[in-house]
Amino acid sequence: MHIIRPACLAGIAALLLSTSLTVGASASTQPSPSAVDLAQQGDDPAWAITEALTTEIGPRQAATEAEAAARRWAVARLTAMGFQNVREEPFMMPTWVRGAEEASLIGPFQPQKLHITALGTSASTGPGGLEGEIVYFESYDALVAAPDHQVKGKIVFIDHQMKAAQDGSGYGQYGRARFIGANVAAKKGAIATVIRSIGTDSHRAPHTGGTNFETGVKPIPAGALSNPDADQLVRQWKRVRTGGAGPLRMKLLLTPKNLGQQRSGNVIAEVPGSDPAASPVIIACHLDSWDLGTGAIDDAAGCGIITAAAKHVMTAGQPRRTIRILWAGAEEVGVFGGKAYFDAHGKEKHAVALESDFGADRVWRIDFKLPDSAKALSDRLAAAVMPFGVVRGRQPANGGADIGALVRAGVPAVDLAQDGTRYFDLHHTPDDTLDKIDPVQLRQNVVVWSAVLAILANSEDSELP
Repeated sequence: MHIIRPACLAGIAALLLSTSLTVGASASTQPSPSAVDLAQQGDDPAWAITEALTTEIGPRQAATEAEAAARRWAVARLTAMGFQNVREEPFMMPTWVRGAEEASLIGPFQPQKLHITALGTSASTGPGGLEGEIVYFESYDALVAAPDHQVKGKIVFIDHQMKAAQDGSGYGQYGRARFIGANVAAKKGAIATVIRSIGTDSHRAPHTGGTNFETGVKPIPAGALSNPDADQLVRQWKRVRTGGAGPLRMKLLLTPKNLGQQRSGNVIAEVPGSDPAASPVIIACHLDSWDLGTGAIDDAAGCGIITAAAKHVMTAGQPRRTIRILWAGAEEVGVFGGKAYFDAHGKEKHAVALESDFGADRVWRIDFKLPDSAKALSDRLAAAVMPFGVVRGRQPANGGADIGALVRAGVPAVDLAQDGTRYFDLHHTPDDTLDKIDPVQLRQNVVVWSAVLAILANSEDSELP
């Protein structure tokens, strides 16, 4: 222990006073907190938005009253947060809603109910349902290769085993069974299509999602089974195939309706930039959701993330470029909001586009699709996010669904790739609820987005046109 002698006390007191004055003067001239500082230390607007949207509105299927309520909620919320030019931009779209959903295996074994959900744009079986023999295909490709006579008059079942991946890369491959499987089956004469859910979980919660029929192809009923129920169907099919009993039969009841053209819309808000001549940065999410859960990971969290980042940049000081926030409508059922935005604004110049629509788990990779003039900018962005566990990717950014038309038209893009390892456990299911969001990982998203958005919104014309 160091002992302070009385003779030194006067000098020490003077030193302390001098130090306190210096510290006070220094504190008064400290720079304002950066967007990243605010994201790390302040309140979390992303959680507040996600919690409130899923609690006060809940499911938000496109072009329904629930989605309209969500747009009204969004306009009020964004206005209250201090954003400018907050508005709804409406558009019309064809609208499909689900009805009754039942399925049972009815032979040759003891009848058993299955957990099923209709796929978007599925036709109705009619109120009496339908019964038929099941024809099994191990994959979408096997169905494509099958002769028509093997399919005609039967209920097609498409099996597949999607595996979890950090980048969600299996979705495109396995998702074909949902995206266009029913269309292929209908062209071959099937009376209905049932698929194993496009998901990586083992819960009795089927995954919905849209399916697509070509012009001129008459839609047929199409549904998705939960993975455990698909397993049960496969076990029965194997017994039928090897034991000689059969055929394997299903009773199916799906009664969705088409409501014709209904109103949906995009909600737009802005952080005005200091340079009106500078092209804006657009950041996007989608406001609508499927109707089975409350749309927490898909995509209330995305709207929370991008909006929180814009709020932090705005609070830190006016950026050079305008930040335009797009809460797109009707993404789930055909990216109608993204198409409507492009129709309305596609000829305007945009500096760069970003989207958050892959849940709420941590950002782990940054990808770029920027002009050659932006090499130093991309290096700066990669360095800014590295401290938060984000690595630089080697593939070009794609931008996401709602800004896809802009990116295809040549608008530069940055992707902040989220960890999708558990995303397809929850995607399009009743389990897409607020309790699945990890607030710590959600905040990491906001920190990374704030770092990137602050740099992009203050970039020079020599970096981004």
